[in-house]
Amino acid sequence: MSASIIDGKVISAAVRRKITEDTAAFVAETGITPHLAAVLVGDDPASQVYVRNKERACENCGLKSTLHRLPVDTTQQQLATLVAELNADGTVHGILVQLPLPKHLDSTPILDAILPGKDVDGFHPENVGLMLQGRPRFLPCTPHGVMKMLQHQNIDTAGKHAVVIGRSDIVGKPMAALLVQRGADATVTICHSRTADIAAICSQADILIAAVGIPEFVKGNMIKPGAVVIDVGINRLNDKLVGDVDYAEAVEIASAITPVPGGVGPMTIAMLLQNTLEAARQWSLLGK
Repeated sequence: MSASIIDGKVISAAVRRKITEDTAAFVAETGITPHLAAVLVGDDPASQVYVRNKERACENCGLKSTLHRLPVDTTQQQLATLVAELNADGTVHGILVQLPLPKHLDSTPILDAILPGKDVDGFHPENVGLMLQGRPRFLPCTPHGVMKMLQHQNIDTAGKHAVVIGRSDIVGKPMAALLVQRGADATVTICHSRTADIAAICSQADILIAAVGIPEFVKGNMIKPGAVVIDVGINRLNDKLVGDVDYAEAVEIASAITPVPGGVGPMTIAMLLQNTLEAARQWSLLGK
């Protein structure tokens, strides 16, 4: 029997409807429109698509979005100056610097410079620490989106063995941290490039989350029959978009699976909108 499809488009549409309602109520109560400022350096085609999708999503949900386009030869200081200006702008509630940056720029000091209260990506060390302690200001958008998908599908994580493939600061590490928190209560293993016999470990997973950035890395023999498979990857292979999971093989083995595209991606954007609304709420409370 083929796996049931966890449709990120459908789930994110439900999340966005709630955000639209909550944003309208917030604006009516406070007169403040949540405002996301996005910074795009250079002309990377994929980044331009991602930013455009985020702008459109903000508009559809009643949030304000401003895009700051910078040329590819922007210096580290010029980018840092823009971030400082956005930090000081009281009408901006969320700041997003689109990654990856051009190779001559160092993203770490730039992301560290964003005020924690405006860090709607959830990358600032202060926000990461709060998340690890179980008292988050903002949750990183992609891992939060995955958790929302699991909840929407009534997939119980308590006591389950979750295997996360990938240890990036953006997905892998925070994904593992959310799964192990009280309330989620999974037993978590993180696999990476130095993991010995990765296929054997993955095949033990009740919930397998692939965020490794290698097209179709996860094959059918790495999946436990009946496992839930979440594919975070998005890669271009032979002029088509594929995930980190070999979908054709996995769909015949898993009990539930996310497609690529149309799985985790739409949820990431929905969680960004949620964080921007929450940032505006927090700012409004500080102003009173």
